[in-house]
Amino acid sequence: MIEPDFEPPVADMRPHSIISPHGVRTDPYYWLRDDERTDPQVLAYLAAENAYREGCMAAGKPFENSLYEEIIARLKQDDTSVPYRKNGYWYNNRFEPGKEHPIFARRKGSLDAPEEVLLDANALAVGHDYYRIGALEVSPDSSWLAFCEDTVGRRQYSLRFKNLATGEIQPVAIPDVESDLAWANDNRTILYVEKDPETLLGLYVKKHVRGTDPRHDALAFQQTDKSFYTGVAKSKSERFIFIYMESTVSSEWQYAHADDPALEFRTFLPHERDHEYQLEHLGDAFIIRTNWQALNFRMMRVPIGREADRSAWASVVAHRDDTFIEDFDVFNGFLALSVRTGGLAKIGITRWPADQNPPDGATSTQAAQEFFIASDEAAYATSLSVNPELDTELIRYTYSSLTTPTTEYDYNVRTGEKVLLKRDPVVGSFDPANYRTEFLFAPARDGRLVPVSLVYHKNFTRDASAPLLQYAYGAYGLSTDPTFSSARLSLIDRGFVYAIAHVRGGQEMGRSWYDDGRKLLKLNSFTDFIDVTRHLVAQHYAAKDKVFAMGGSAGGLLMGAVANLSPGDYRGIIAQVPFVDVITTMLDDSIPLTTNEYDEWGNPNEVKDYEYLLSYSPYDNVQAQDYPAMFVTTGLWDSQVQYYEPAKWIAKLRCLKTGKNHIFLHVDMEAGHGGKSGRFQRYREIAMEYAFLLAQAGIGR
Repeated sequence: MIEPDFEPPVADMRPHSIISPHGVRTDPYYWLRDDERTDPQVLAYLAAENAYREGCMAAGKPFENSLYEEIIARLKQDDTSVPYRKNGYWYNNRFEPGKEHPIFARRKGSLDAPEEVLLDANALAVGHDYYRIGALEVSPDSSWLAFCEDTVGRRQYSLRFKNLATGEIQPVAIPDVESDLAWANDNRTILYVEKDPETLLGLYVKKHVRGTDPRHDALAFQQTDKSFYTGVAKSKSERFIFIYMESTVSSEWQYAHADDPALEFRTFLPHERDHEYQLEHLGDAFIIRTNWQALNFRMMRVPIGREADRSAWASVVAHRDDTFIEDFDVFNGFLALSVRTGGLAKIGITRWPADQNPPDGATSTQAAQEFFIASDEAAYATSLSVNPELDTELIRYTYSSLTTPTTEYDYNVRTGEKVLLKRDPVVGSFDPANYRTEFLFAPARDGRLVPVSLVYHKNFTRDASAPLLQYAYGAYGLSTDPTFSSARLSLIDRGFVYAIAHVRGGQEMGRSWYDDGRKLLKLNSFTDFIDVTRHLVAQHYAAKDKVFAMGGSAGGLLMGAVANLSPGDYRGIIAQVPFVDVITTMLDDSIPLTTNEYDEWGNPNEVKDYEYLLSYSPYDNVQAQDYPAMFVTTGLWDSQVQYYEPAKWIAKLRCLKTGKNHIFLHVDMEAGHGGKSGRFQRYREIAMEYAFLLAQAGIGR
């Protein structure tokens, strides 16, 4: 239930000129930007938005609370991950009843050995409103732990060290780093990436020697091209350390021998536009995932030291028009691929032609044993899990579908035997037999077919009476997999159909699916979403007046564009941490992520890109029309999409919209882009969103 009698906050209009090479725009709500998060007027306005939402939804608060209790009741309180073996230890993490954060642990030699707690994040989180552990890396001799922690939610991590022999966490903390670490084999030197404090871009790869003053850390590499993200990693073999750089359309990797005291890096291949590649080491060669002359990528191999000579690159897995290679892992006896084919995520296995490393000049014909790990469900996703060992016939992978909780398997590539290790428990009366899933294609207005994953209760009848929640992301080439959510059962059990629209901008249908949904083709993402909605309504999966839309971050941009383009198709919209002020943000290279995004969205300093971005930017295209009911979320400390984008958008919507539908802004004053850090805390916001949806659908219990 939503009360109608509360007056929404009205933001002052204070005209501010946004200057660009192509004209001046006036932004009346620019004053809501406060980079320090201390302006009392701004904080008061955000507090007023929260108070308005709380007041309007107060009558439904008991239902919201019961939804929260219902959702967390499905979670196993003392859950634990499947242990994996590395360097003689078995590692896993676990949760204790009622606690918000994980405990990271290991056992030496055997699963029956005494447990050694590496970190208890619950203890470390005391005194912090937000706490999250990022990278966690054990030294090669297993005696030291390096870990990154974030106590604000802004992904500005601090690097810390723990002596695993004494249990002492060292007082030194290196601030403002990325969550990427790589130990050298001397067990004293570690590489990390320091962020620029203003843009939050990782620009400086540094070498820290344990026990020394971080202020004197040597610079190993400095990133000068701010269109690249920079990270560090260690090869699976532990023989090499990598510095890698990735932009939207190109890559560059450098490598150094992990035993080299100087850690002198050599460039594998300098970056060039439209060439993306990824490396791993095996034996006497590097294994390469590359889109060189291969739109959907292929796998190649080159002897170490001959990488600059592309005539020495030998094919391992050839390019295929119908299969996109997304990721890979190497083993002594085989190569494992994470691929997209037919719109679904699958695991492919390619056996090397010999028991050990592939010989020089091996071709995809010689490595003839290629197959996918099979599934019986219509819509599902598989992904590579933790596989730290090279010399094994087993591959560990995860499987999930809209009706099957995440399940971890060990698969023997020689015998085909599959061993179930764990299926995420769902406490209570959950039975997958009570749910049905479908995978279909909806026609887009230009004739392309958009994949759609659906799930609903077995009692659902396709009679055009059901409420529908349609979700999409559609950007950065990130695919939205049809995976399980126990929280989502609270909607499906109340009659909702849940749909994922795999719109252009993701890579579900290969690289071209991504390219057709970015830059000057971005409108395809929006129209795909609308066309999927209309197809599902036409096919009687949903009542026309009970369709809801949801998306977050870049998917929140999608929600903003859809709200402007086709508001009459939706009863309500949930936009989570939405990127909605596209032009202003992309013109400001001091804002985190901006310069990295030009090949995703376009560079508004170029007139063609400017005009195209302006044509769909949600904030710039708000107009006097009836909008759906809307529930918008943001975090005050968000580093990916600054809080003031949704705040300004809401203010403008309130000023211009017609009709009586409610528009709410929920501001988490203690979190960032990912919301709350605690295991249970994060479901508070989900319960809030579900209460909003169910109220709009007329479902009150």
